[in-house]
Amino acid sequence: MNIRDTLFRLSEVSGASGNETPAAEAALGMLKEYCPDAEIINGNVIGYFGEQRSGYPLLVLDAHIDQIGMIVTDITDEGFIKVGNLGGIDRRLLPAQPVVVHGRRDIKGVICSVPPHLTGGESKVLSFDDAAIDTGLTAEELRDIVSQGDSVTFDVKCRQLAGHRVTGGAFDDRSGIVSILYALEMLKGSETAYNVAVIFSTQEELGERGAKIGAFRLDPDIAIAVDVSFAYAIGEDENKCGKLGKGPMIGISPCLSREISDGLISAAKKENIPYQIEVMNDMTSTNADRYSVNREGAKACTVSIPLRNMHTPVEVIDLMDVELTARLLAGFIKEAE
Repeated sequence: MNIRDTLFRLSEVSGASGNETPAAEAALGMLKEYCPDAEIINGNVIGYFGEQRSGYPLLVLDAHIDQIGMIVTDITDEGFIKVGNLGGIDRRLLPAQPVVVHGRRDIKGVICSVPPHLTGGESKVLSFDDAAIDTGLTAEELRDIVSQGDSVTFDVKCRQLAGHRVTGGAFDDRSGIVSILYALEMLKGSETAYNVAVIFSTQEELGERGAKIGAFRLDPDIAIAVDVSFAYAIGEDENKCGKLGKGPMIGISPCLSREISDGLISAAKKENIPYQIEVMNDMTSTNADRYSVNREGAKACTVSIPLRNMHTPVEVIDLMDVELTARLLAGFIKEAE
């Protein structure tokens, strides 16, 4: 399995929250290699890995399939598309961004930008009330293609940077999905300490909604949410960030299972995998929060891939962190007692 090629293929497929079908279908095709029974259930991609044995606890590996995006709210008589946000988009980056509107067919557009010499020298962060997309089509032409409620995503191509680093959109959380797939590749033919299920869940950016229904259906004993977290960039507090290329970030939080956190740390040490600790003093804002309170509760933990420029079209990760995350997951599943 080529981690970079798999990540690029998956990240360039659209899947804004609430309209994840294209990305879910792409991920389903990849997951079926390891979980032949995998299917899409209420939007979530769900599959069982290997034999499900009586008396063994069920461990779920979760990564969300959705990405941040926008939703069409109106088409003006002048032929501009008005939008609202799906998830936490950095509005500072909106002007002049290329986008794709996913209507009856995909059409290209750009978010309108007022030239600086017409703003009187004042800098203002664009609000979604003022944001509009220009496609070059008339209002009549647009209304034949685009409807209120259609999704919009940034028009992004993934690119290789120096060394193992890459940039693109939707690495949050397609990189988590790739790390799970690579972990399954390493687990093929191995004895595992758990029954294993995989879910690529919907609508995480809108409040972990897919994980909520997925957790109820799967009812796991243990759940590991594989997501991204903040990597240090210039001007940030190093103590509150991970470092690119330094390995997965293992979560510790009052709402997570310290038993599983410690087990992941032990697995990392045993497998000589570099890792980082991510301490959270409240909820994690990941799907782990949903699993920890599902039914009678599950032992939940987070394993996060460091990422710069979160929720932008130029997210940056180090591919070594994706591989190391996969190695950690595989080592924990094989070696845990």
